[in-house]
Amino acid sequence: MMKNTFPPLARRAFLMAAPAALVAACSGANGTGRAFADTAINDFAESEWRQLTDEEWKDRLEPLAYRVLRKEATERAFTSPLNDEKREGVFHCAGCDLAIFDSNTKYDSGTGWPSFWDYRPGTLGFKEDNKLWMTRTEYHCARCGGHHGHVFNDGPAPTGLRYCNNGVALTFKPA
Repeated sequence: MMKNTFPPLARRAFLMAAPAALVAACSGANGTGRAFADTAINDFAESEWRQLTDEEWKDRLEPLAYRVLRKEATERAFTSPLNDEKREGVFHCAGCDLAIFDSNTKYDSGTGWPSFWDYRPGTLGFKEDNKLWMTRTEYHCARCGGHHGHVFNDGPAPTGLRYCNNGVALTFKPA
């Protein structure tokens, strides 16, 4: 019988790191975080939405929406009804109601989150996210600063981008 020569701590570290490696492999992240549109965050620097306190946000939002929009959490895949939304209309920020995505840019990416290949100009701001041992490009609502998701280089034409959005960070208004 072969003796286990893999030390217990190394085995534990490997087992804990494996899920993150899987996420990185499946994410389609380009690692640069720089090939995207200029940020629009400064256009809304004086917005009343930026003046709200953390307690005011907690009072305005449902708990999961608060964790996603204000604390950069992620909802579980395949839990948002907006993932299956197919009507014509506009997707708005659940924090401040800014219109961000048109329904004709939505597509089924198979990831379990509402995905879009483009957004309305001037509605998103971008920053580098180095969590999970990789570099990704995170995007936020330009008006209220709410976290929506990450953008990847594995989307369809014409942009080739996938804006992978937390459904709880959006509301939908049919046409």
